[in-house]
Amino acid sequence: MAAATSARPSRAKGADPVLAGAVDLARSAAVEAAERAADVGEHLGSVVESERLVAHHFAANLGGYRGWHWTVTVARVPRGRTATVCEVALLPGDGAILAPEWLPWSERLRPGDLGPTDVLPFKADDPRLEPGYAPSGDEETDRVAIDELALARARVLSQDGIADAAQRWYDGAAGPKAPSALASAADCQTCGFLVPLQGSLGQLFGVCTNPWSPDDGRVVAYDHGCGAHSETDVEAHPSDWPAPSHHVDELLVDVVERSEPEPPSDASEQQR
Repeated sequence: MAAATSARPSRAKGADPVLAGAVDLARSAAVEAAERAADVGEHLGSVVESERLVAHHFAANLGGYRGWHWTVTVARVPRGRTATVCEVALLPGDGAILAPEWLPWSERLRPGDLGPTDVLPFKADDPRLEPGYAPSGDEETDRVAIDELALARARVLSQDGIADAAQRWYDGAAGPKAPSALASAADCQTCGFLVPLQGSLGQLFGVCTNPWSPDDGRVVAYDHGCGAHSETDVEAHPSDWPAPSHHVDELLVDVVERSEPEPPSDASEQQR
């Protein structure tokens, strides 16, 4: 795969003649690093890095490395007459295909990425959490905080965490813009299968308990909806069956006479 070449002079202006002429030495070093001579393309030119330090550039004929080039840096000691290879590197040039900028896992992770056996590292400074309730010794206060509000944990949701969850739920498949909500005749707030959440999230969200609903067991917004609403019904449609040509009198009974079976003959009895 031919690499895109950059417009560089064959010899950099003011370059050391010994170093500028060390193209074959630089190519050999690039081929050794590439392990295949075919992966090192034409000489693209040289650049003076500093005094007695020149970088030679070669096209990189590597699949998936469009726009990259081999860079071989050569140097010469003072009053020396031979060049020495200092470094060989594969570097991106103009129009090179680069990997996206690295992001830490906490910024890269998305909902649904975590597998059944994956474990996230502990994040001590998570802004979505804040210290939980510490028992005060007051029996009534501790009972409300621990038993009713379930705050007896090391950390609980902060206001930022609550707001983040509410916005994510409301904008997602549990919100009012979901296809099922747009097609529903009534919202979840009036459905008998909705169980409201506790706390501030309960002002806007509940849990669906309808086994026929696609949202069964999930948090839904009050203005969400689906076709399994407890108070809605299907529209009545006329029957596709043709109307009968005459009325059927269900009270009319036809009496049918049935003859008694004849008794078996003596010969039949003897055969038995």
